[in-house]
Amino acid sequence: MAVNTSAESPLPVGEVSRLIGGWIDRLGAVWVEGQITQLSRRPGAGVVFLTLRDPSYDISVGVTCYRQVFDAVADVVSEGARVIVHAKPEWYAPRGQLSLRAAEIRPVGVGELLARLEQLKKSLTAEGLFAAERKKPLPFLPQLVGLVCGRASAAERDVLENARHRWPAVRFEVRNVAVQGVHAVPQVVQAVKELDALDEVDVIIVARGGGSVEDLLPFSDEQLVRAVAACRTPVVSAIGHEPDNPLLDHVADLRASTPTDAAKKVVPDVSEELQRVHALRDRARRCVLAFVEREERGLAHALARPCIEDPHRMVDERAEQVAALVDRSRRTLRHLLDRAESELTHTHARVVALSPAATLQRGYAVLQRADGHVVRTPEEVSAGEALRARVAEGEFTVRAEI
Repeated sequence: MAVNTSAESPLPVGEVSRLIGGWIDRLGAVWVEGQITQLSRRPGAGVVFLTLRDPSYDISVGVTCYRQVFDAVADVVSEGARVIVHAKPEWYAPRGQLSLRAAEIRPVGVGELLARLEQLKKSLTAEGLFAAERKKPLPFLPQLVGLVCGRASAAERDVLENARHRWPAVRFEVRNVAVQGVHAVPQVVQAVKELDALDEVDVIIVARGGGSVEDLLPFSDEQLVRAVAACRTPVVSAIGHEPDNPLLDHVADLRASTPTDAAKKVVPDVSEELQRVHALRDRARRCVLAFVEREERGLAHALARPCIEDPHRMVDERAEQVAALVDRSRRTLRHLLDRAESELTHTHARVVALSPAATLQRGYAVLQRADGHVVRTPEEVSAGEALRARVAEGEFTVRAEI
């Protein structure tokens, strides 16, 4: 319940502590999961003190339990172990300190951890964090590589030595972090975010050597997975060995089986690239030479053609054809003209033969009245009528007598 206070009527510290203790007492017993970071088990003491920490966040809480409660799991539980504690929250009013009074401690087994990871994997897959279309391609030749790994670890040595052996000019921005234990997740997340914020970093490698399932748990943490998914810089996961498969492998843009494999996949081999350049240069030279030779053969073939070897030959052949066609056309035209002339002569002869002038040449005459009408019968002429007689050589006047 809310407490009414003001500057004029404040509560004493003891009262506030008492109220907090009352609220916590009403919480009841709870099941809590965490990782043991500190363990104090004094000989002869009836109470065991330990600190339980959330592996994903920088939050810890003290836990106390009777010796017989801890002795039940003492053989399988030590610092760094994950446990589930059934405890009652307690408030120590004099110091204002919260702690848990454990009534039962259960170690988290490997099978249970794997089942939880599988459930988390399904949940993140459903969100699309592992989708292939989210993967970003790695640059061909990164100028600056970000490396997140343990301090002076074999993973760091493998990545640096192999990468510099392959490409001596490559530069690294290294972030040394805890790669197991309660501090691993926040430190790795912070390192990844710092490297992702640097514009000059082209790719980020998160590397760790092999280890047990419990040792590799930080790299399956949901907070780390989401941090990597949010990166704008390509991330390469190089955790453990080939059989190891933390969730970081699924969300990363590229999975490497080992730190050495990560160096090989991120940085090209200078000798291999030189060989590839030489091979491409030789191939280009062969292609150019083959092209030139093919064009030379085509040019020689074209020059060997008769029309190119003797270009006037075609003109001469066409000139002969043109002359023959001209002669043929002249003969045809002459024949047509001769035939037309013959037909014209015959037609002219027929016309002349049928002409009235030819009849007059044979001694005939044509009589015409004064109005020019041709006289055809005697009845058309009156006695004494003057008529005009037309003969071959002229005409004269006659008078009719009946």
